[in-house]
Amino acid sequence: MLTKKQFDVLECLAENGAVSQRKIADGTGMSVGNVNKTVKELASEKLIADGKVTDSGIKALEPYRVKRAIFIAAGFGSRLVPITLNTPKPLVRVNGKRIIDSLLDAVIAAGIEEIYIVRGYLGEQFDQLLYKYPMIKFIENPIYNEANNISSALLASHLMENAYVMEADLLLYNPRVIKKYQYSTNYLGVKVDRTDDWCFFTDSRLKIKKLGIGGIDCYHMFGISYWDSEQGAKLSKYIKMVFDSPGGKESYWDQVALDRYINEFSVSVRPCTFDDLIEIDTFNELKKLDKSYAV
Repeated sequence: MLTKKQFDVLECLAENGAVSQRKIADGTGMSVGNVNKTVKELASEKLIADGKVTDSGIKALEPYRVKRAIFIAAGFGSRLVPITLNTPKPLVRVNGKRIIDSLLDAVIAAGIEEIYIVRGYLGEQFDQLLYKYPMIKFIENPIYNEANNISSALLASHLMENAYVMEADLLLYNPRVIKKYQYSTNYLGVKVDRTDDWCFFTDSRLKIKKLGIGGIDCYHMFGISYWDSEQGAKLSKYIKMVFDSPGGKESYWDQVALDRYINEFSVSVRPCTFDDLIEIDTFNELKKLDKSYAV
């Protein structure tokens, strides 16, 4: 099993090819000294040679390969009315491209071919995606309008080991956010001084200690998470427990591991920036991004 530092260096080299130790340091957030030490460790174990990942190195990364991506896409998207009266929010086009395509393209570029979309509202419209993405498998959510998004997560809960779980209405600008390998369970988040939105509060090692709405000195939450084998299996169990509990159908699925049973899970923030992706919350925000809607 790789240490976190070994994984970070090996993954960086696997993704970028032979690069300088300074670039590895910039890409991983490690010091140059730690990079140098880790490179020597990897070389001694024959996981890298001449600055490149060896076949043994690729084999060592294999347990960390992301197996699948699950998209939560059943909701109505009420805040984007009137556009969503006739089109599910993930299929809304921004400057000519469907919102969900930005995510799907990144998933496929990362070599993840097992893709599931949980659909509900105007679900048949998602069939159009099959022309470009024939590998997609759909999961039907017949109660999307009777329960919160925990109902969608429940239907896909048996698939959450070694998987990305994504809100399908995020517009991704930086496809490299979606990586082929992940070391451990995490959520994307942006460090902020203040936010009125959903956010994470963390310890010094970026482990999530609390989920909140609005906060100071915290991480703005984005709905892209990765669940490793252990945490994903546990999540499947606890999603059903919460869903079956009194009032559980009204929960957001994220609250299962980050609120209701937070002490049972180990989830970290994976830092990103607002330049990497955006959630379009309102029709006015959509009009600012795509002037054709302002007509």
